[in-house]
Amino acid sequence: MRLSDYIINDIKPFNSKSKISDLQSLFNQLTYSHIPVENDNHEYIGCFNETDAHCFESEKPLENYSYAIEDFFVRNTTLWLDVLEAFARNSANIMPVLDENNKYLGYYELNDIISLFGESPFFTAPGGIIVIEKGVDDYSFSEISQIIESNNGKILGAFVSKIKNDIIQVTIKIGNVGLNAIIQTFRRYSYNVVSGHEEDSYTESLKERSDYLNKYLNM
Repeated sequence: MRLSDYIINDIKPFNSKSKISDLQSLFNQLTYSHIPVENDNHEYIGCFNETDAHCFESEKPLENYSYAIEDFFVRNTTLWLDVLEAFARNSANIMPVLDENNKYLGYYELNDIISLFGESPFFTAPGGIIVIEKGVDDYSFSEISQIIESNNGKILGAFVSKIKNDIIQVTIKIGNVGLNAIIQTFRRYSYNVVSGHEEDSYTESLKERSDYLNKYLNM
């Protein structure tokens, strides 16, 4: 199914001359974070946030609060991962969709786009997950791929899950092989393995030695 097949058009954009009370009433009926707004020429001009709508004077038109209109949208040709990013960047659960001529086509709903992510091999294919981290200037995806493939692993998905204090964290889904050998290789290449969702014999070995040392010191 194409992403554009998920476009919903049961809610038409509000005219900018509509009253705030009408917008408030619609928000009371729906669970959406935003409602699209258009001008008299039926051109999309942005979205009104639910929180803002309930703060404004009910009898005044939307155009009196044009400064509060949030100008975000995606195209009907935008890839689903970029659509998901747009949702996150704008803290929205509804995303207006425009064509190449800026014509309003409808909107995407956040849950529909998230469901596509859930259907990807990253979640559905069998395999293990490793979370690794290294300095921003020291890591490379080519090196990560080489480490995994040299241990006969297959990358099912990978993404940068965190960046903080010049340390980058990468989450990787790996199929076709156990994780222990891959984890040891990452450590040899100076990657910190934050977690490996499969038995990590190196960590277990360290824990056993620590337990033995504690018992010895307590004799």
